[in-house]
Amino acid sequence: MSDKSKLWYLENFNLFELMEKSKMMELDSMTSMQEIKKSQPIYFAEDPSNSIFFLKKGRVKLTRISKEGKELIVALINPGDVFGEMAILDDGERTDFATTMEESLICAISKNDFKQFIEKNPKLNLEITKLIGFRMRKYSERIEDLVFKDAEQRVISFIYNLALEQGKKIGEQIFLKPFLTHQNIAELTACSRQTVNTILTDLRVQGLIDFDRKKLIIQNEKELKKLK
Repeated sequence: MSDKSKLWYLENFNLFELMEKSKMMELDSMTSMQEIKKSQPIYFAEDPSNSIFFLKKGRVKLTRISKEGKELIVALINPGDVFGEMAILDDGERTDFATTMEESLICAISKNDFKQFIEKNPKLNLEITKLIGFRMRKYSERIEDLVFKDAEQRVISFIYNLALEQGKKIGEQIFLKPFLTHQNIAELTACSRQTVNTILTDLRVQGLIDFDRKKLIIQNEKELKKLK
């Protein structure tokens, strides 16, 4: 277990950064923290929606399984993100699987405890509402990409948006670290791993990006945007 306290992690969590110390201590008393190894399930589709999760370290993927048995990643969860938040609105079963992509540190809170907590904290209630709206919009955009764009456009759109959201701009370049495996990108864009490799290699030959197993560099943002 990490030597940092659960309260420390919650205080440094994006959603709670402006919350008073007393409120943070109240929230801390309701949560549990757990380290989970790589490639381990956090919850399954059809599990009861009983908890909300906060990711403090590592990376988690939310996936759905098609009728043909194919896995599709619907979202990537990074440190500072909430997941399982739809439990606040829906008392039914989970519709996706949550699985660690690397060793992860996760805080969990009962859905009922969290609902009561946010009802007493209107600002947090507003932030959660914004988060759910943002997440729903991102899901909608992903579905539109899958339906209306070809493989090359899907891959380019994905890496471009990921770099803008999580990368760091230095001069004219955008650095994204850590980068994903080609298999992960394939699952996120409904392509084969070979197709992803071909597209990324071609973009590198054109001088639009550079990449290795650990990082992605967007070298020409304007030209790459035109292709998405």
